[in-house]
Amino acid sequence: MREFDYQRAFDVAGAVALLDADPGARFLGGGTNLVDLMKAGVERPRRLVDVRELPLDRIEFTPDDGLRIGATVTNSDLAAHPEVRRHYPALTQAVLAGASGQLRNMATVGGNLLQRTRCGYFTDLSKPCNKRAPGSGCPAVEGEHRNHAILGASEHCVATHASDMAVALAAFDAVVSYETAYGPGELPFAEFYLPVGETPHLETALPPGALITGVTLPPARVAANSRYRKVRDRASYAFSIGSVAAALDVQGDVVREVRLAFGAVASRPWRASAAERVLTGGPVSAEAFAAAADAELAAAEALPHNGYKVTLIRNLVVAVLAELTEEATR
Repeated sequence: MREFDYQRAFDVAGAVALLDADPGARFLGGGTNLVDLMKAGVERPRRLVDVRELPLDRIEFTPDDGLRIGATVTNSDLAAHPEVRRHYPALTQAVLAGASGQLRNMATVGGNLLQRTRCGYFTDLSKPCNKRAPGSGCPAVEGEHRNHAILGASEHCVATHASDMAVALAAFDAVVSYETAYGPGELPFAEFYLPVGETPHLETALPPGALITGVTLPPARVAANSRYRKVRDRASYAFSIGSVAAALDVQGDVVREVRLAFGAVASRPWRASAAERVLTGGPVSAEAFAAAADAELAAAEALPHNGYKVTLIRNLVVAVLAELTEEATR
């Protein structure tokens, strides 16, 4: 690891000013991703600005009965919060599925959102990688890609986003708040992560030097009947090979409202809008759930060794929506 300067910030304005004065600096939350990448030589900031002491560690109701989650709230506190568990259970389940207790105690909400979309080639400095060195190539396309993207990828990058938490946030239409030297701003979650295109090294739409200050979950009655299901290669904590965040509201045998998002299938959490359109107002049945999944996955472009993800996600959608139907009709 290269030498770097360290400075602790105690207010938002001061933190933003420090980064504005030094573009080579990076904000440090729990460090569970950034420090690992620094050790591997992938990230090489000149200075770390520690933001853990900023007054951004609260979870509270918004005036319209949504929830505002501060950026320095730890993943452990987020998962355990009674209002999150009550109103957005899929978010609690996603956070608990994401990492061990030790990591959840350190990782922050803001840092979780900014963890790098990555694969083994990204962290291996002996290999080319367009995310790490733009224009150098993407060896995963012809190489090891069993756990890579099937939706929204490009020839320039086929890595998948690692966050479980972000999949649930995508399903619930979260809004990310941030602060810059020029004032505050907001980004709807659907616009927060950039498509891969020809610039996979550009991952979010945050302005340069922006500090995430919080995430707002709009009120959504459907979210109370929600679930997150993750599939991984081993039972212990591991990155997902496919996941689904779903919420369902039914009236009789008709889907009144549904939310769906997929994880580990794209460079960003994948909101399954096509599947939602197919389901809304339609019948409640396994056949309808499968047809909706097929509508979303029709755009999938699998590589030679990751086509299994299409079937995996389809089966997850059917299983999770069936479970939610049972919950909704009790």
